[in-house]
Amino acid sequence: MATSVRRTTLTLPAAPLGPDNPLPALGGGHDLHRIDVPEDAGLPADMARQLGYQPLRSILPTRMRDGYGRDRRSTDLDALVLENDRLRATVLPGLGGRVHSLHHKPTGRELLYRNPVLQPAAFALNGAWFSGGIEWNIGATGHTTLSCAPLHAARVPAPDGGEMLRLWEWERLRDLPFQVDLWLPDGSDFLYVGVRIRNPHHHTAPVYWWSNIAVPEAAGSRVLAPAEEAWHFGYERTLRRVPVPDYDGADRTYPLRSEFPADYFYDLPDGARRWITSLDAEGHGLVQTSTDTLRGRKLFLWGAGRAGRRWQRWLTEPGTGGYAEIQAGLARTQLEHLPLDGGAEFSWLEAYGPLTADPATVHGTDWAAARGEVADRLEAALPRADVDAAYAAWLPYADREPKESLATGSGWGALEVARAGLDLPGTPFDAATLGPEQEPWLTLLRTGTLPAEDPLPGAALTAPAWRDLLECAPSGPATDYHLGLAQWQAGDRAQAVRSWERALAHGAGALPLYCLAVAESAADEPDRAADRYAEAAAAAARAAAAGGPHARVRHAVRTALAREAAPALLAAGRTEAADALLAGLPRAELDRGCFRLLTARVRLAQGRPAAAREIFDAGFEIADLREGDETLGDTWYAIAERLLADGGPVTDTIRARARTEHPLPERYEYRMRPA
Repeated sequence: MATSVRRTTLTLPAAPLGPDNPLPALGGGHDLHRIDVPEDAGLPADMARQLGYQPLRSILPTRMRDGYGRDRRSTDLDALVLENDRLRATVLPGLGGRVHSLHHKPTGRELLYRNPVLQPAAFALNGAWFSGGIEWNIGATGHTTLSCAPLHAARVPAPDGGEMLRLWEWERLRDLPFQVDLWLPDGSDFLYVGVRIRNPHHHTAPVYWWSNIAVPEAAGSRVLAPAEEAWHFGYERTLRRVPVPDYDGADRTYPLRSEFPADYFYDLPDGARRWITSLDAEGHGLVQTSTDTLRGRKLFLWGAGRAGRRWQRWLTEPGTGGYAEIQAGLARTQLEHLPLDGGAEFSWLEAYGPLTADPATVHGTDWAAARGEVADRLEAALPRADVDAAYAAWLPYADREPKESLATGSGWGALEVARAGLDLPGTPFDAATLGPEQEPWLTLLRTGTLPAEDPLPGAALTAPAWRDLLECAPSGPATDYHLGLAQWQAGDRAQAVRSWERALAHGAGALPLYCLAVAESAADEPDRAADRYAEAAAAAARAAAAGGPHARVRHAVRTALAREAAPALLAAGRTEAADALLAGLPRAELDRGCFRLLTARVRLAQGRPAAAREIFDAGFEIADLREGDETLGDTWYAIAERLLADGGPVTDTIRARARTEHPLPERYEYRMRPA
């Protein structure tokens, strides 16, 4: 039975994604992976270079996806199934091409952690992300902005004469096209995945890729890779080399033997076969291997502490099992980006399948014997030479044109093809995929003028080629607003401010005011930023009150601006202005968790810690709480300290008492590092 590819429908309890945030994503976001490297870290020269190579200034031109909630309902999802006589893989083309399930028929085992729900959470670079399966992370450090976005999908001839599923899209953070080809050779226990990232430009581009595999987690689960050392990132903003498997008094290859979440980037020796596996107490599990280009391997664990368990429950149904992540990437760590020359490409082959090894050896105290056992079993199941041969056989097929479209992604790739006349064999970005988001930019491309839009300037483009076109276009509200975004993304903040001021003079409304407020905050001018935020919030409120055919969008802008403006007003000491701003919102908005927290912070700033504590005691949830965000815990303890101080100064003794007498309730425990 050669690979077959078919459509199906997967029905899951799912929380709707909702609309994107209407504000431009100017900030760097919650930079969870910012690090301070110790002087004695001993980083390899290439790693040191790549750690500082072109980090993101913002997630422009994409927007934040934070319109989801926590109410799930039964939802039908488009799915594509690849199947041979040994394996069945289920792929979700509308959700980043996620491999939701990999089922091994002879044993009846599910090889991946298969989440029984689809619950978005704020883990992706642009917000919405969900756990489980195999995801394809491209762009920059973190979960891809395509986590909950549709990809193009089609049938393509496979190297063995069967069918292959191709996924492809244009990644907007780095302006690069990529493809993922999946197929199951006849009789194979392994899913083959060919990946290619191309740089069709003349300039060098930074590249990031990590294949992220969620695997079931249990007390006896162990993760193995061919390494004796790893680079440890523990969310305390440090990167250090540690021994494998034992570190700081415990065997860290067992995910549940750590308290806090952590990353272990395994330092695979040059020339060693690239693989990683997670095996249960009986020695069964999934193994991933690849050609040598995909050099990095990583274990992410949530740990057994309260916060890790809380995050696991947050991402799925209560009472279901947890997961760990085993990952494979282009660099040693996820904190690095690699240069890709203009006209060049990265390509490699991955393989995913079942592995069974002797449990006594795998879980024994001899680490060399344990990983040797896995290496021998992997070589018997799928020789390294076979992986290299499969890659060589796949390469000529990477350019094969799709036979039948199975799903449609975005129109951004088609827009780039129209602009630059790109020839990208195998990944057609057809003009038929162009839509309303691309239409204004097509007009700019064809006429030299970016049309004004009502009620808001639409989706952004910030790449240098588009900035050049905007600079040559006649000044106008949309042109100057978008030019400012492109200049901001390029690091030219003074020019961005001037462009937004021109857009404001053209009557572009609240968004340029918001941009100017962010610019003042970035310049460490909290009072001036508060002025701008207050102006922007007032302008948004007036627009929302005007009603009209775009009332819903204008209301969304008002709400998003209030959420940004209130903390800025508090930072500038304008507590009553922040209180008035929140009081002007509709009751339905104030009942949302994010505004309940803001209200508590206002009450605390007003010297009313008991009123702030009442909000926490009543309970609330923040649907889009960011990974690693410590605001809940910080606010809780600040309230406790004020209550204990009873109007007096907050001393170190009171801070210590607050942590023992007012422990953070479990429902608010999301801290990913020790206090």
